[in-house]
Amino acid sequence: MNKNAESKFHIERFGEKLRALRNSRKLTLQGLANAMGLTSHGYISELENGKKIPTVDFVLRLARTFNVTTDELLKDELDLSRKSEQEI
Repeated sequence: MNKNAESKFHIERFGEKLRALRNSRKLTLQGLANAMGLTSHGYISELENGKKIPTVDFVLRLARTFNVTTDELLKDELDLSRKSEQEI
């Protein structure tokens, strides 16, 4: 797999995990944006659809918000564990 194809795969997997986390909490895109301190949901939508690469800051805040590790978010071979849900 070339670097561009590999990079695209990782972006898509991150987006899948982000969408799964958001849906598990029954949050809308705007609801998650508000919880993350963003004014608009556009960035999150682009991440979920694999159009953007997340910033380090966003990944760290997302991990804290959903009580998951950054490895679970970023490593494609790891699935999200089912931890006790915390309120956002």
